[in-house]
Amino acid sequence: MDRLDNTVRPYAWGSTTAIPALLGTEPTGEPQAEMWMGAHPGAPSRTGRGTLAEVVDADPEKELGAASAAKFGPRLPFLLKLLAAGAPLSLQVHPDLTQARRGYEDEERRSVPLDAPYRNYKDANHKPELICALTEFDGLCGFRAPAGTADLLDGLGVASLKPYVDLLRAHPEDAALREVLTAILTADPEEMSRTVTETAAACDRLGGAYAPYADIAHHYPGDPGVLAAMLLNHVRLQPGEALFLGAGIPHAYLDGLGVEIMANSDNVLRCGLTPKHVDVPELLRIVRFEAGDPGILRPEASPDGEEVYDTPIDEFRLSRYVLPEGSGVHDLTLPTPQILLCTAGTVRAGQHELAPGRSVFVPADETAEVSGSGTVFRATVRL
Repeated sequence: MDRLDNTVRPYAWGSTTAIPALLGTEPTGEPQAEMWMGAHPGAPSRTGRGTLAEVVDADPEKELGAASAAKFGPRLPFLLKLLAAGAPLSLQVHPDLTQARRGYEDEERRSVPLDAPYRNYKDANHKPELICALTEFDGLCGFRAPAGTADLLDGLGVASLKPYVDLLRAHPEDAALREVLTAILTADPEEMSRTVTETAAACDRLGGAYAPYADIAHHYPGDPGVLAAMLLNHVRLQPGEALFLGAGIPHAYLDGLGVEIMANSDNVLRCGLTPKHVDVPELLRIVRFEAGDPGILRPEASPDGEEVYDTPIDEFRLSRYVLPEGSGVHDLTLPTPQILLCTAGTVRAGQHELAPGRSVFVPADETAEVSGSGTVFRATVRL
């Protein structure tokens, strides 16, 4: 079992206080957006045996277990994060596995540099993800029913929104969503900027259900992503609740602290709320134009106290244990690799004492006994 020393990424949208408050450290004054736990080459966790990527590379079958190595290859197939949003993230979607492989192969064949700002596919993997709230957490997830969005836009009284309202009411749901998102992302930039400015002012004036979009517009003035965001369900998670983001589902995190787990990939197609590249044709090919409830997940408890966030993904499995005082020792040994993360109280994992924000990597089949009083999240794979 290895104690992990993890990198905090200073993305501009990050909270300046949430991760330091969890870790019990002084804020630096700079954004601290994500703390990465895993073997991703962008920021692998460090152990006493080298980086976790080096540890896995040295003996994949021993560290990952034979079954995991056979199924997912000689790499840790998930990345665990603490995510602290102090401002809205970009509105984005992720490809499914087939789309990712074809897109990656196409860009490789065309010799698009991996670091090119206009490259869409950094690898050949999909990137499903799960976010579990540690604090109240706001986000956008999936399309709202077009009729509801038409009413929302119509209520703003902005004349330039009327064509979108009419489209949303005149077509079947999937066609209406596709037409409106396409129209938003391909509109004349100057005209769109004026529409977004008027929309933002109306949202700010009306408040209530419009308040989240007024805040988004404050961070991204004139960005067409503000209107794209209004097509989506606004979700407010309470601590312990989660969202699963599958392939093609447009989403954005707005505010709050959570535990995030994802397949080990960097593939992102953006819809807006970003200065980065937006490839509209490719985006429209990947987005699933399906309206529906975002589906808030709550953990399912098992007899041994494990609370599992059930998802249809094999590359990761997230659960938590809430350990009351005096609950004794819990055996978490598995034939798969694990990362254990403490988020509250004090938990002992093997010989390591974990305060909030501290984590360990447990190789497959290595004894993993935990005790203490607090909350520990378990990240592993599903076989």
